[in-house]
Amino acid sequence: MDLQIQGALLALFIFCFIIQMVYLLAYQNKLNAYKPLAELPEAVIPVSVIISARNEAENLTKYLTNILEQVHSQYEVVVVNDCSTDGSDLILEEFEAKYPHLKVVNVTESRKFKTGKKFAVTMGIKAAKYPNLLFTDADCQPASENWITWMTAGFENPDTEIILGYSPYYKIGGFLNSLIRFETIKTAINYLSAAMRGNAYMGVGRNMAYRKELFFRVKGFASHMHIMSGDDDLFVNQNATKHNTVIELNPESFVFSEPKISFGTWYKQKKRHMGAGKLYKGRHKRMLGADALSGLLFYLLFFSCLASTPAMYVAITLFIFRWLAQLLVYKKQFSTLQGRNFIWYLPLADILYYLYLNIFGLVGTLKKTNQWK
Repeated sequence: MDLQIQGALLALFIFCFIIQMVYLLAYQNKLNAYKPLAELPEAVIPVSVIISARNEAENLTKYLTNILEQVHSQYEVVVVNDCSTDGSDLILEEFEAKYPHLKVVNVTESRKFKTGKKFAVTMGIKAAKYPNLLFTDADCQPASENWITWMTAGFENPDTEIILGYSPYYKIGGFLNSLIRFETIKTAINYLSAAMRGNAYMGVGRNMAYRKELFFRVKGFASHMHIMSGDDDLFVNQNATKHNTVIELNPESFVFSEPKISFGTWYKQKKRHMGAGKLYKGRHKRMLGADALSGLLFYLLFFSCLASTPAMYVAITLFIFRWLAQLLVYKKQFSTLQGRNFIWYLPLADILYYLYLNIFGLVGTLKKTNQWK
């Protein structure tokens, strides 16, 4: 290889290394400063739990009881039965007869326009009687009976309008499940760290909360109603500020979710999620884009530098340095986020993560999704 080309590749590798170290130490390391409350909050925050469900009869039967039997004295559960055709209405009628704090909102398909999750969520919010809203999905299970209490504790501060929680996926074994769980952890590290730095850019609808007043003040999802995804991350991206957003990471506040079990269904889900990214604020798109591209190039250029003896030693040294720094930064975070064992699979899992970011980032930019389930 020509020495000039070798030098250029090495210089670019070092540049990507610097970018990655800045993200790791200046951004992601912020999450290690998080200090959860030592005891269960005593204050009871009135809250409406919103669940949008389309053809989720099986999951409602399996998980809804865990939400309806939370230890919280002032809450309701609003389930929006969104155009279901699988008998969800009959199941919800049975739940309504048993639980007086369950409210069911039925949405029927219109011939004039195709409804999406944002429409269903909006209907649920309009039906909610409490000023604070907590969101999850039909295939989700709270980690404890104190989930609501933990996830709404931040509303004791009148300045707090958005609370971001965490929703890991169940461990069921297999390569795809490991990939999904690792990606979920890395994504959480990024958006939770950003929120702690006063630069929140997304949340996950499986476990997040915000005030009803905020929703109506900003006209809900009006600015991005034309795309199917984004009821969670775009709402946070457009409305989170330095002072109105907090995170909650007590293990009892987690909500576990059913992972996809085939690459086809996972691809469909991630394509839909990534489609919202193009509407993020400019600074957030630049931030996420720089991380994704520099991370992928770091690994590609590392292998390229191994072909040249002078560059090889520099590349290996910087590679090991970054890996050790990742171990130091991620050790506590991976443990907190239910993925302690993944720390030993770095950097292999990290390579796959950056491949995923760039592939789905491109797909999300080019493809358009017209359905939410």
